[in-house]
Amino acid sequence: MLLNDPMFPTQHAASHGHTYPPTSAIERFYQISKMPYLNHAGTSWPKPPEVIHAVETAIHSCPDQWPEQFEDAHAAICRFFGIGSADQLLITPGCTSSLATAIANVPFSPGDRVLTSCWEHHALHAPVSKLAKRGVHVETVRSNNACPFDLNHLEEYLRVGNVKLVALTAACNVTGDLLPYQEAINLARRYGSMTLIDAAQIAGWYDLDLNDLNADLVAFGGHKAMQTPWGIGGLFVNSDVPLECVSSQCELPRRSISNPNDNKRFSTKLEYCDVGSVDQFSLAGLSAACRWLSAPTRAGRLSIARRQTTRLRMAIEKHSITRCYGHLDETARLPSIAFSVAGHSSGTISKVLKQHDVITSGGFQCSTQSHQSLGTEENGVVRISVGIDQSEEDIDRAIEGIDAALKEVERQPR
Repeated sequence: MLLNDPMFPTQHAASHGHTYPPTSAIERFYQISKMPYLNHAGTSWPKPPEVIHAVETAIHSCPDQWPEQFEDAHAAICRFFGIGSADQLLITPGCTSSLATAIANVPFSPGDRVLTSCWEHHALHAPVSKLAKRGVHVETVRSNNACPFDLNHLEEYLRVGNVKLVALTAACNVTGDLLPYQEAINLARRYGSMTLIDAAQIAGWYDLDLNDLNADLVAFGGHKAMQTPWGIGGLFVNSDVPLECVSSQCELPRRSISNPNDNKRFSTKLEYCDVGSVDQFSLAGLSAACRWLSAPTRAGRLSIARRQTTRLRMAIEKHSITRCYGHLDETARLPSIAFSVAGHSSGTISKVLKQHDVITSGGFQCSTQSHQSLGTEENGVVRISVGIDQSEEDIDRAIEGIDAALKEVERQPR
């Protein structure tokens, strides 16, 4: 059902647990749709009409069509990410699942070392931290004034040896700051270490060629810049990656005619038994999103969003009560802004912004590590993040709302 369909707002409201009468649902939807939504680093919204249509079409399709639809969608996603073989891409319920599955199947031994950054999302930080129970040493590569991931420090750690895995995010989901993930991959390769990249934030913004990236494992989700509903993601597994998978098989294996007693009946690579059944409907949306993102009109999507973010940052910094975090150079980060207001919790500021019709993310953004690194672990930050194809009218309204909200906070007694 397309956004301009008169019944879409009603069904959209119902899907979010609201029980508005049809007329008020329509009014509420169009009211919300006119509010500047600036939490795209959390979840993109609204979804492109092409994605919505693809999801609805899949929902109404017959089950006998599902296997072919799966193969077609899987192939389209592989093409978008430059993946040479469908066997290299496991469709998962999301990036969190992809990261947990990857880490759980790396063949660690006691005494192995894992290197990571101080900017990780909980989805990577939690399973990595638990490796200590298996006798694995987890060490954090420091940041420096110029870069959130010090490559010299990384190489010092790699020289010591016994580094099984370098696991890091491609971009901090709080500030949007980009980490030098390609350089980290190259260094790890030089010293014989595996790499796992959390691409949740950059997928959709960058035209990624995962075979060319040369990481061992790359995890991504669909609901952020990839423009897809929740419940879908992927794990890229490079062809030469040694994983320690429990034998599994979702379908009846093909037995060898020449050797019917062949014991190699089950797969020892990651399968859907490891991550659960694929959400075929969100998968259809992800395939449609890949086509949508590939349109020539969106080739400059990141540059446009960065310019919009600069306008928003200038509006915030006009108010002396604010403090922005992250790299000043817009080309060194994704289109996100993290800021705090002296003497106020980020949740309070986010609520005031919402009262002025600006939707943001206030809190800790599922990354306690990032807030400890920023020194914002007490009150968190307000994160503003621009989306793909966000209109200039949205940005204008957001600037007006931000200015009014911060003036209101300034008038409050301290």
